[in-house]
Amino acid sequence: MVRMLRDGQQVRVNLAGMRVGSVVFHAAVTDAVGTIVRQISEDPPTYLVKLLFSFRGVDEVEVPQGRIVAK
Repeated sequence: MVRMLRDGQQVRVNLAGMRVGSVVFHAAVTDAVGTIVRQISEDPPTYLVKLLFSFRGVDEVEVPQGRIVAK
């Protein structure tokens, strides 16, 4: 059974290798801290995450559930 994440929940996300706009996250970005804004897709489960820190102007990312660890 997969545990669903909830809006407002603090999480850590693995952004290694992901591209958001013109920003490519390097292999070292495996433990970025953020907060779940909302679920944006059910199949596959994907969430909009507001990051604690901005990376080159990117502070929100769409992250598959498999890259998210609840705190």
